[in-house]
Amino acid sequence: MIKTITCKNTALSYYVFGKGFPVVLLHGFAETYAIWKNQSGFLKNYYKLIVPDLPGSGASGLFETGKNNLSIDELADSIHSIIINENIGHCIMLGHSMGGYITLSYAEKYAHTLKAFGLIHSTAYADSEEKKQIRKRGIEMMEAYGSYAFLKTTTPNLFTTGFKETHAHIVKELIEESRHFKKENLQQYYYAMMKRTDKTRVLKNAGLPVLFVAGTEDAAAPLNDVLKQVHEPEIAYIHIMNNMAHQSLLEVPVELNRILKNFIDETS
Repeated sequence: MIKTITCKNTALSYYVFGKGFPVVLLHGFAETYAIWKNQSGFLKNYYKLIVPDLPGSGASGLFETGKNNLSIDELADSIHSIIINENIGHCIMLGHSMGGYITLSYAEKYAHTLKAFGLIHSTAYADSEEKKQIRKRGIEMMEAYGSYAFLKTTTPNLFTTGFKETHAHIVKELIEESRHFKKENLQQYYYAMMKRTDKTRVLKNAGLPVLFVAGTEDAAAPLNDVLKQVHEPEIAYIHIMNNMAHQSLLEVPVELNRILKNFIDETS
């Protein structure tokens, strides 16, 4: 079921599947709620899933914040609006990539509504100077060639070489699904990610169990970075996927589904 609320004078859409304990799934950059399709199809048999299109993605509009002014905190606030609309007292939140950054911001502000949270191929660290330069070049590339050309070039880098060779149709499908993204929205996301602060302290201060899912071949959320963070929470669940890059949601959905269900069952 798709629902729509108004947040900051903007239509915000989200999907509700299943019944039971509430679990919120947040997608990443240049993705929509659909990136979770393999997980939603499985987890909806056990829980109530709340799966938003983040502001500026899919069926959701982007706030009129002014050029380059969008923040990760604002995106987290929009998720809180959904939580309120659904009358949810406590939930578990799982964020993929940029969705993990939003999850951390949410946990910093609204930990009282969470039982646990998870970072799926994500990190609590702020962008390094090198990473900021990469994002700036990405913004320039989008400005010069458009969002589709940019994503057509960068999306394959999120997958392992073997998967790209044997499942080229899945990679192509993800690229085509991103065709409708507005250049300006993706640029705003990049600026928001560049401006975000280090959230390592949230892992400890939130006082909640935290799930870490990391891939040994993930260049976007490097394993070494993740390993430096896993000691911060009092209770951490750590899953390292060998020969995996940034998209276990699509590459090894059965394995990821098992990891997510075990974590939810143990912490809900």
